[in-house]
Amino acid sequence: MSETHGATRDLGSDPVREPRAGGAAVLRMADLHPGVADPVMDTMNFLNEVTVNYPEAISFAPGRPYEGFFDTEQMFADLRRYLDHLAAQGRSPAEVRGAVFQYGPSAGLIRGLIADSLRVDEGIDVPAESIVVTVGCQEAMFLTLRALMAGPDDVLLVSSPCYVGITGAARLLDAAVVSVEEREEGLSCADLETAILAERARGRRPRAVYVVPDHSNPSGVTMPLRTRYELLELADRLDVLLLEDSPYRMVSPGVQEPTLKSLDRARRVVHLGSYAKSLFPGARVGYAVADQSVLRADGTTGLLADELAKIKSMITVNTSAVSQAAVAGALLASGGHVSKLASETAAHYGETMRRTLRSLEREFPAGRRARLGVSWNAPGGGFFLTLQVAFRADNDALGRAAQDFGVIWTPMSYFHPDGGGDRTIRLSISYVTHADVEEGIRRLAGFIESEVAAAHPHS
Repeated sequence: MSETHGATRDLGSDPVREPRAGGAAVLRMADLHPGVADPVMDTMNFLNEVTVNYPEAISFAPGRPYEGFFDTEQMFADLRRYLDHLAAQGRSPAEVRGAVFQYGPSAGLIRGLIADSLRVDEGIDVPAESIVVTVGCQEAMFLTLRALMAGPDDVLLVSSPCYVGITGAARLLDAAVVSVEEREEGLSCADLETAILAERARGRRPRAVYVVPDHSNPSGVTMPLRTRYELLELADRLDVLLLEDSPYRMVSPGVQEPTLKSLDRARRVVHLGSYAKSLFPGARVGYAVADQSVLRADGTTGLLADELAKIKSMITVNTSAVSQAAVAGALLASGGHVSKLASETAAHYGETMRRTLRSLEREFPAGRRARLGVSWNAPGGGFFLTLQVAFRADNDALGRAAQDFGVIWTPMSYFHPDGGGDRTIRLSISYVTHADVEEGIRRLAGFIESEVAAAHPHS
């Protein structure tokens, strides 16, 4: 017998491996859900490994918030403020204790406070009952897709490039994804309409369009106001929903364009929100605003939020009450104005973006830029910008950048569902310090010079 996990016996043409006595079970990847093997699932692990393996490198890869504004004592103050708020509402000590120590309602404890905050900060006027508090925005995406994607012919439309969290969730749900190539100003409504009509001609049912209108991840593009109105009109005319994910608004400087949801008069927008960037990601508190009506089989009518809460009850049961309490305390302290809580961080990120763009201009003056084939966009906020380069910006190139030049970035090919982005890199400015920006871009310029020289040795 060979050195395997057990003997085999031939049952027709399919050999079956017999378990060895006392041996551990071995599962074949082919027997797991295909989504597990999708390269997208390895994206974050790969970037984390690169960061850990090269701790001295300056990293423009993580899309995580800058940690300099986190205050441990503030968290305790916010928890105390929420508990006092419950007591002031007439809750008994036992009820206050139970609110944070016990399982809570699947739809969430702090829906009213979130509704108040959305009203004063974003002009989104919805009842608390239309909100489901989730474990980060990622769960909000998952719940919404699970509810909407009812069969194999249902389709989710996304831009390309696109945030991997939504395409990864769709993959795990076996939901079909159709991508529409993003233009310089973002998603084109004409391109989107063509894609929707093409899917219908194939006998499929486009259900929703996922969009990040403000300072999108990964491209950094912001949707113009006129496109927002066009998109809402298109969604109503073609009977599709819009899944709006906009986590970078509150941490971007200046006046922001209105959210799609605040402009939504036909309840076509499911607004997906998060406090990860504006407060702190460790809370893992997000939400879905799902005020669409659902006509049930018995003739009664409810809200889409009710159905999302049912699904959530079977996945995470409820979002951590302690996390919700910490977020609630912050909302109470600011009168619901998350924009005020995040004003300092927004100014910080705005300055980091400006320093990054200035450093790019300095390292790549017009002549060098043309010679190396480098160009970039200039977002007015958010965490990300993109560089076009004249070589293949893949994992191998990233490894050379980290090892030989001490700088880390993200290949944009990760974000193209149907391939593409091979000569584009994403830079995240959120986690790097102001002091490291200039040196990081200098290192990046050295890396790009080296790659172009290697690709064109006799030029």
